[in-house]
This record gives sequence, C-alpha cells and structure tokens, in this order.
Amino acid sequence: MIQLTLQATAEIKRMIESKQDKAQNLGLRVSVKGGGCSGLAYSIDFDVPKEKDQVFDFSGLKVYCDPKSLLYVDGMTLDYSDTLQDKGFKFVNPNASKTCGCGESFSV
Repeated sequence: MIQLTLQATAEIKRMIESKQDKAQNLGLRVSVKGGGCSGLAYSIDFDVPKEKDQVFDFSGLKVYCDPKSLLYVDGMTLDYSDTLQDKGFKFVNPNASKTCGCGESFSV
C-alpha cells in the first residue's frame, strides 16, 4: 500500500485542478524505473488507470501503481514540503536500503 500525507494530497489535488485538460479519472501515477544514481528511480505523473493497476483513494484523489512498481514502493509514504529551504515531493520508502542525495533514486 502507498500512503500520502495530507500535504501531498492537497498539493496533487491543486495541481490536477489547475490542469487545462482535466481528463476523467485523472490521478497520480507512482512508478519505479531503472536508472538514477542508486539504480532505481521514482516517477510520478498524472495519468488515467490502466488494466492491472492497483488503485488507492485519498479523499477522492486516485493514485495508480502498476504491479511491478508496487513491489518496490509497497509501504512508501509520499510527502510534500513547501518551506523556505525545501520544496517538493519526498519519498519515504522503508524498502530502500540506500538513497541518493537528491532523494529521487534508491536501491533495495
């Protein structure tokens, strides 16, 4: 299961509302791709559900994750920070044994 903090949920909802092409069922896709300085990289984007996706609901916000990516992000929390020193999404993944300095890639 993937978790979203209240801050992340609010920011994603705000971003979806601001999009010009509001597709029906538009939600957040969380996935993992090979690459990055630690071997695997997180990817988040706006998308619609695909046939084999696991779907999570956070107060009406849909989060989609394919089965292969879910193996790496199961138990992960997506957070959002907007402070003077730090702004953006943060991945808190208990499955990651090592992460890079940017926080966008990891290894298991």
